Amino acid sequence: MNQDYIQPDNWSIIEEGFDPERIKSSESLFSIGNGAMGQRANFEEKYSGKTFQGSYIAGIYYPDKTKVGWWKNGYPKYFAKVLNAPNWIGIDIEINGEALDLNNCLNVVNYRRELNMKEGWYNRSFIATLQNGTQISVSSKRFLSINEDEIGAINFEITPLNKDATITYKPYIDAGVTNEDTNWEEKFWEPLGVINNQNEGFVTAQTFKTHFKVTTFMQNSIFENEKNLNLSPNSINNLVDKTQFSYSVFVSKNTKSSIQKLGGYTVSLNHKNTQEAAESAIKKALTIGYDQLLEDQKQAWAKIWEMSDITIDGDIKAQQGIRFNIFQLNQTYLGKDSRLNIGPKGFTGEKYGGSTYWDTEAYCIPFYMATKDQEVARNLLIYRYNQLDKAIENAEHNLGFKNGAALYPMVTMNGEECHNEWEITHEEIHRNGAIAFAIFNYYRFTNDYSYIPEKGLEVLIGIARFWHQRANFSMEKNQYVILGVTGPNEYENNINNNFYTNYIAKWCIDYTTAQLKKVAIEYPTDHKRIIEKVILGDTEIKEWNKVAENMYFPKSNTLGIYLQQDGFLDKDLIRVKDLDKKQRPINQKWSWDRVLRSPYIKQADVLQGFYFFEDHFTREELERNFDFYESFTVHESSLSPCVHSIQAAKLDKMDMAYEFYLRTSRLDLDDYNKEVEEGCHITSMAGTWMSIVEGFGGMRIKNNILHFTPKIPKQWEGYSFKINFRHQIVTVKVTATQSMFTVDGNKGLIINVNGNELTVTPNKTATT
Repeated sequence: MNQDYIQPDNWSIIEEGFDPERIKSSESLFSIGNGAMGQRANFEEKYSGKTFQGSYIAGIYYPDKTKVGWWKNGYPKYFAKVLNAPNWIGIDIEINGEALDLNNCLNVVNYRRELNMKEGWYNRSFIATLQNGTQISVSSKRFLSINEDEIGAINFEITPLNKDATITYKPYIDAGVTNEDTNWEEKFWEPLGVINNQNEGFVTAQTFKTHFKVTTFMQNSIFENEKNLNLSPNSINNLVDKTQFSYSVFVSKNTKSSIQKLGGYTVSLNHKNTQEAAESAIKKALTIGYDQLLEDQKQAWAKIWEMSDITIDGDIKAQQGIRFNIFQLNQTYLGKDSRLNIGPKGFTGEKYGGSTYWDTEAYCIPFYMATKDQEVARNLLIYRYNQLDKAIENAEHNLGFKNGAALYPMVTMNGEECHNEWEITHEEIHRNGAIAFAIFNYYRFTNDYSYIPEKGLEVLIGIARFWHQRANFSMEKNQYVILGVTGPNEYENNINNNFYTNYIAKWCIDYTTAQLKKVAIEYPTDHKRIIEKVILGDTEIKEWNKVAENMYFPKSNTLGIYLQQDGFLDKDLIRVKDLDKKQRPINQKWSWDRVLRSPYIKQADVLQGFYFFEDHFTREELERNFDFYESFTVHESSLSPCVHSIQAAKLDKMDMAYEFYLRTSRLDLDDYNKEVEEGCHITSMAGTWMSIVEGFGGMRIKNNILHFTPKIPKQWEGYSFKINFRHQIVTVKVTATQSMFTVDGNKGLIINVNGNELTVTPNKTATT
């Protein structure tokens, strides 16, 4: 049974009632971030129950030495770990001499958490009775500033309810943190020094091996009934990697006392002197003030929502789900820094190392292209260009390839491969294709071709060279084959001729060849520069094309489908609907050997190819393949339901499309996979956005024109979304009886709706 404690609400994630068994899950769901840093929703005060401490800084990682039972040549030397960063939110609290710890209180009532997605803040409140009999009311509001992204703020309020109280606040910074997920139990942080200045504290530490330097800072102010008491700390306790201040105040019954704590990080990625930068950050935050920081936060999020919001009428859980997904995507990545990318867990947990996967190109780029300025998506493409040399090294050193062939890593922080499962690292090579597809998709959507002659063509050439060398000619089939791979369905390893892998390999070569011709004609200077740099001649290109023109694709003529790989029909083809529900999820109930021999599919595989290359196939081909493969798909990947929702909507299977939409949008809120305590599935959240815009809205770009085929689930009264299409903001509103389109600005736009051209006049509604 899925969890169901999150209260339905249009704009907030709400939990009511204190349950220690939900703490770790809620720490994930109520996480906050601002693109530069983020944190799980850990308590500020001490908590002795089960908890998963996590604060994270974008771009800061540690190369945790690979740990495997049997070393194979080509294994990456390390797995890059996003680090549990120094903790700046901590505030130990004593009430009449007793530590506040919800795990030890006599009674906790009116417990409530709220993550206000509209305004970008998190609040926790409760009434607790301590073992010494003191009853207190607590409310703590926290946010990470979007505008001042090195700054976070906490306002922690305590009101004694049944007696006067001496309250001692002990705010601290602690760099002596560890990761839950480590290979060798190593410490990741080396303390460099502690500095205190009145109410300000600083702890500087650097990562071992990678030597990222971080100054973690805090500034504390004590209030009574909104009045700043201008207190200095009673005492300061310093350790080599921690500093803690102590403030004691006497508070009358029913009088509100509070501590406002400013904190955050300054990092060597951005500053030569992180200590000076931290001092400046505090000074700026104090000048702005807590109240104005919060007001600015609300305005910043209002601006984000103005473009990225999706409204759903008549289905509050569906509405809450999509906004949660959009909110987390914007908390994770805002596109300001081309050195950064989108980790599968974002700032909500440690799993997957917080690193870059193919999820970015396959799922995330469409969201960022359509809801922000195109420079944001361009930065994601630049990220890969900047790591091209590492991709070439990866192919050369790990696979023995040559001549500039590039294999982009399955997992990376700096361009080096750092995933240490052989069947994924060296066999899930389709990720190369997703990177090439993102270049095509970016141009298709934005009409900005400049990236390709400037940077993208070099990436495409490296990828084409890889596919040319990775394929081999089969005398038996008289075609080129690709052996020993893992497709998107990771429940199959070391298989031959995965349809999706072979298809995208052919497409990559064809697309690269076409771009070489286009750049030669339209950008001859760039073409000459690139050809000389990579030493590419016509003979090599002909060899590529021979592979593409003669690529083998496994098929079943009897069933009229492409085979996921050679031999798929040899399996015991028992459909998911006939599988004992007690056996689910199979990845937790079955041995890996049994999983590999089964027909069960983790996520879209053949159907991933149909999603990317929809125009290459007929509707009838899609329907046959969809009906066959969906029946064997267990959807035990977060990336699975969204693709199936989009294709079900295209095939007018609206009940199925709606169920898949709910699953992808509420994957974490309802904890479908029973793992949300490890963190949220950030990259799949972009797929949730696609399931509405591309699924129900039917948005496509064909022949340089926006196309829509709007459909609506029977559970909804209406829905709406916006698209930033080539610097024109298009608003789409759909009800059961009509579709409405508007375009901002002073320039009209021709779109296609249900196969018919429609001219949308600025600031006027066009209806179909």
